[in-house]
Amino acid sequence: MKLFYADHFVLPLPPGHRFPMEKYARLRERLQASGLFRPDDFHEPPPATDTEILRAHDAGYLQRVVRGQLTPDELRLIGFPWSPAMVERSRRSSGATLAACRAALEDGCAVNLAGGTHHAFRDRGEGFCVFNDAAIAALAMRAEHRVKRLAIVDCDVHQGNGTAAILAHRADCFTCSLHGAKNYPFDKERSDLDVELPDGTADGPYLDALAMALETVFARADPQLVIYLAGADPYADDRLGRLALSLDGLAARDRLVLGECRRRGVSVAIAMAGGYARQIDDTVAIHARTVTLARQRFAPGPTEAP
Repeated sequence: MKLFYADHFVLPLPPGHRFPMEKYARLRERLQASGLFRPDDFHEPPPATDTEILRAHDAGYLQRVVRGQLTPDELRLIGFPWSPAMVERSRRSSGATLAACRAALEDGCAVNLAGGTHHAFRDRGEGFCVFNDAAIAALAMRAEHRVKRLAIVDCDVHQGNGTAAILAHRADCFTCSLHGAKNYPFDKERSDLDVELPDGTADGPYLDALAMALETVFARADPQLVIYLAGADPYADDRLGRLALSLDGLAARDRLVLGECRRRGVSVAIAMAGGYARQIDDTVAIHARTVTLARQRFAPGPTEAP
């Protein structure tokens, strides 16, 4: 199972910034030390090209990002200061989801050890998201004629508003988002399927809602590829989450999504999406468990059941 990483393309942030940029390097290090993956399972992705980005984003927006001409208001919405490193990292993160989709269609499953930048719109970024990697990848898979239909299953705690807006009216790209009803973004877009959850939703109700959502996704979309945003932020101790899933509940979520994809013979590309736990090690552990469960499901070793 191929894992794509871009944590060595570091986006410099001021001291005290609330985005946990270091989680990506910690995640790769944890997976490398786990003994479950070979060195050649880890791959540096190529950057997303202008052609690939422009399927999802306006040319004017891309030019402002690349040239450092974003306005103060645009940068405030994104939440990151501009730098050439920001541009390169954003290209690489989107390139990793593209690469994961292509690899998943060959191998059944692949992972971007970052990504899930679902708040980026066609003409602007928001919420720590510059380019929308899931939308870029979805449109590339269609443009490259790799699939006829795909679905994005977004289990980040925040609605995938940018993804919903970019892919609106695309019958070949089904968008599903499970998220906190009262959480950011406060002005939500309309996905093909939105499941809004009340504050404090715990494991049982969440998993019931997800099971019903997946039935709808596979019935309506009949996808050949699922892009799964496996956010760590539904966790009960997430600073920005407002839901109440346990660590075991999050693992059960991953098993449910991955199990349904495997059972139905649908390839799945995974992106990490958000995670802001009070203890960064919790976020890293949640993401690492997602990747480990994917390996067990799609690339089991000789002593592991699929």
